[in-house]
Amino acid sequence: MLGKLTLSAIPYDVPILVGTFIGVAVIGIAVLAAVTYFKKWGYLWREWLTTVDHKKLAVMYVILGLVMLVRGFADAVMMRTQLALAYAGNPGYLPPHHYDQVFSAHGTIMIFFMAMVIMQALFNFVVPLQIGARDVAFPLINSISFYMTLVSAILINISLFVGEFSNVGWLGYPPVSELQFNPGVGVDYYIWSVQISGIGTLLTAVNFITTIVKLRAPGMKWMHMPVFTWTAFFSCIMILTTFPVLTVSMALLALDRYVGMHFFTNDGGGSVMLYLNLIWSWGHPEVYILILPAFGVFSEIAATFSGKPLFGYATMVIATGIITFLGSIVWVHHFFTMGAGADVNTFFGIMTMFIAVPTGVKIFNWLFTMYKGRVRFEGPMNWIVGFMITFSIGGMTGVMMAMPAADWVIHNSLFLVAHFHNVIIGGVFFGYVAGLSYWFPKVFGFKMRDVWGKWAFRFWFVGFYVSFMPLYVVGLEGMTRRMNHYDNPNWHPWLLVACVGVFILAAGVACQVIQFVLAAFDAVNKKPDALDLTGDNWGSGRTLEWSLPSPVPHYNFARLPVVRGLDTFHIEKELGRPAPLAELEPIHMPKYSAVGPVLGACALVIGFALVWHIWWAVIAGLVVSFFTVVHRSANLDIDFYVPVEEIRADEEAFAKRLAAAQAAE
Repeated sequence: MLGKLTLSAIPYDVPILVGTFIGVAVIGIAVLAAVTYFKKWGYLWREWLTTVDHKKLAVMYVILGLVMLVRGFADAVMMRTQLALAYAGNPGYLPPHHYDQVFSAHGTIMIFFMAMVIMQALFNFVVPLQIGARDVAFPLINSISFYMTLVSAILINISLFVGEFSNVGWLGYPPVSELQFNPGVGVDYYIWSVQISGIGTLLTAVNFITTIVKLRAPGMKWMHMPVFTWTAFFSCIMILTTFPVLTVSMALLALDRYVGMHFFTNDGGGSVMLYLNLIWSWGHPEVYILILPAFGVFSEIAATFSGKPLFGYATMVIATGIITFLGSIVWVHHFFTMGAGADVNTFFGIMTMFIAVPTGVKIFNWLFTMYKGRVRFEGPMNWIVGFMITFSIGGMTGVMMAMPAADWVIHNSLFLVAHFHNVIIGGVFFGYVAGLSYWFPKVFGFKMRDVWGKWAFRFWFVGFYVSFMPLYVVGLEGMTRRMNHYDNPNWHPWLLVACVGVFILAAGVACQVIQFVLAAFDAVNKKPDALDLTGDNWGSGRTLEWSLPSPVPHYNFARLPVVRGLDTFHIEKELGRPAPLAELEPIHMPKYSAVGPVLGACALVIGFALVWHIWWAVIAGLVVSFFTVVHRSANLDIDFYVPVEEIRADEEAFAKRLAAAQAAE
């Protein structure tokens, strides 16, 4: 009836997991009780859970991303404290099997369920507004994409309390991920959580490529698009070309484990190297999928807070395209030591080094944008300065590792771990946090307290160097990654410093949480200086989203904007924000739908059932999914028109706020 699932799958004999379960249960019960007490279930279902509004989906993506950031960061704290303690015969507090699950979960969560999730949040909120669209091309698919991601995150967290998670790293290398060496359910949790979230991400890419190609405002030519939209476009192209490879990799690994095939078992006629080539031909482009949108964020912020146009717009676009191409043909540098041969290693090493050229172009363009500008070091601007310093160091260590001879020495060491975090934290994380703080007032209509954002940056910037510079040192001294204890006395002081660093980073996370909590408090109390009355809260916005009221109406634009060139809103401000000439008309919009949450629930049942071999539940989930899609296909009541009266009332209210803000100046 329940396949392999028994009571023994619940780890009630592991104190850390029991304590975690109790904490999660208490928080969950408190949230459910609060929603029930304030009678918000109907509101949540009507306005949020069934929404197809890209802006609300963006908010839910952010919430999911921040929750998973805390979960993934907790794993990081556990790893650093374990290595600070597990020295000279002291085993530390994490058993080897548990430690292996912790580092596997950390990588999987931070890439798939933190970075990718916040990236999709930024896509959802910013791209339609920047191109003058009223929605994405496929609103319902956008909702389904979110729920595929959400249920995958839920599935990976269920593994904490029912069964176990993968213990073979965030990429699931065979042969250790094969059934012969890993008969538990941990790898299965990994396969299905990654597989389901990958489907959602692939749908997102299709959606946004179509949106950018087909729904740009009248007059917006390709070279009129903001740089963030360009980076989102190229990132989605890379998703479209590489995520099917991830899907195939997980499917083949699942066939090996579930039906006894031998795609990746050498003694059965398969090849482990086939898996490595497949997973890294997705895995390295994934780094650029994540970093390109961060580059777009920095481009928007640099122009806004320097009070001048972005330097070298055309070269920024071209450099983004070159990075997209080169990033797709360099995956072999991840296994220079695997015997591909000198010719192959030389080609991929040179291609890897070439990527530094377009990336350097971007760095210099941001610097030249700031040069002789009226630079304001408000919250978001701090992150770009920290990024340029930190990412440049990460880039230099990356060029070192692009040399096959050097890579033979430091491959699979903590030097590699430090380099990777140098790029992901200094580039991706800094960029996404900057983007969240930059567009936060546009999303919610009020500002966050800048002082807490600046303290968060300081802790993250200092904490990063204290935490990861020691790893470069011990990596060069020969310490490999994934070790849960060690006996070398030279490593111990450096790992103690790294442990201190992770707690400095924790202070940065705490400042960010406080910043969000205080922002919510200011909103509830309608603190006057926190409200964004003009829609252009930074005072120097250049792109179309800053022409709209904050928060943005559900239909986005009362009239579709006419684009006059690059930085249209800046041009309009120079002209005194001329009154629109077009008459208001009813706006065609999609109705909210329960299809997304229903398909998401089915995906969760199917994923959990596949992990535990509960085949009747798999069939039930597929049947419900099929009939849900059929019912939706037959439903013609899927849209409505926003009446002119509602639009006019919104326009008049915004005009009054603008007038009040101008009078206050």
